[in-house]
Amino acid sequence: MNREILRLAIPNILTNLTVPLLGMVDMHLMGYQDSASFMGAVALGGVIFNFVYWGFAFLRMSLSGMAAQAYGKESNSEMSMLLFRGLFLALSAGFILLILQKGVISLSFLVLEGSEEVKALASDYFYVRIWAAPAAIALMVINGWFLGMQNAMYPMIISVTINVVNIITSFILVKGFDMKVEGVALGSVVSQYVGIILSGILFLKKYRYILSYFNVRNILQQSGLLSFLNVSGDIFLRTLCVIIVFTFFTSKSAGTGDLVLAANSALLQFLFLFSYFLDGFAYAAEALVGKFTGSRNQMQVKRVIRLLFLWGGSFAILFLLLFAFGGKSILLLFTNQNEVIEVAVRYLPWLIVLPLTGFSSFIWDGIYIGATASRLMRNTMLMATLVFFAIFLLLRSNLGNHALWLAMNSFMLGRGLFQTLLFRRLPILK
Repeated sequence: MNREILRLAIPNILTNLTVPLLGMVDMHLMGYQDSASFMGAVALGGVIFNFVYWGFAFLRMSLSGMAAQAYGKESNSEMSMLLFRGLFLALSAGFILLILQKGVISLSFLVLEGSEEVKALASDYFYVRIWAAPAAIALMVINGWFLGMQNAMYPMIISVTINVVNIITSFILVKGFDMKVEGVALGSVVSQYVGIILSGILFLKKYRYILSYFNVRNILQQSGLLSFLNVSGDIFLRTLCVIIVFTFFTSKSAGTGDLVLAANSALLQFLFLFSYFLDGFAYAAEALVGKFTGSRNQMQVKRVIRLLFLWGGSFAILFLLLFAFGGKSILLLFTNQNEVIEVAVRYLPWLIVLPLTGFSSFIWDGIYIGATASRLMRNTMLMATLVFFAIFLLLRSNLGNHALWLAMNSFMLGRGLFQTLLFRRLPILK
């Protein structure tokens, strides 16, 4: 079973490591400009897209668990229906975002804090990157479906290609054409459409037979859509809580000042690096728990859960040591501005302990998604979100930005604790 976990986890870890690498490159490109406002603008613009794209991440998460269960039941028609139903919803959402883009940016700036200079630069970033929306949301569905089919290699190939193209294109546009925030945004657009083309090629190479089970009536069947949206709706609310927490975090950082915003944005890359790494095991949990839930194999589900926590805990300790002994060196990857580094170092201890407070939440997320226990997952996230806001509101006047990082650690810890308390309610374990 360890071999099976690593077969799924390692490609996803390699996939996910390219994502924070992209964030690091964007921060590097903007961090070496002549003002901290460029870092803040990409951070603020990134928050808007996190809100938009994370809002549709429920499509990937619900699809991977449901597709894994269909795979466990060996139902080709259900596998086909799930993929094309997900793509229909994804493309519809992407085109709606293009139509409503002015409203999205206007509403975002009503909620988000930040200086006028940062907001102006963030607008330039947004109006370029929004054109990647249809491709970006469709890729969430495609990667979720591949994972449900127990195929972690295709998402890795697609994501690595996307991020390499993005990095190269951004470097050329920023360094060669002096495009600044527009350059990193356009790099994202180009890479997403390259990813769509590549995913189509890979699908036809291995899963062409699925096309014979395609039926438009099944895709648009009301009962099927409602069932899909019922699971997706709970996961959407769960994801919305994550979006609200991270959006609030960045907004309050911006409200404190451009230096704190830049410092917190750099430190968040530590969290993203850790989270994308642990998500490799979460994705393995989605695929394996989903497969064994579909085949009704309770013994294997319990075994997978036990082994996943051993792996997750081990890597949490490794990241704690990495952040403790190499944290300041990692900060230099993002910026050479001494003022930003000095501010970031004050709050680095919160990132050092975060792997221990947060690792269980990632593992449990994968388990709950694979079991399609979406309602339980939603409820635990709602409780953790309340913990986040309660701690920040109680302590912000005395602790300032430290209260923000304490609340973030409590949010991560709360997610894991609440899921631990409720896991025996998973349908397959009853």
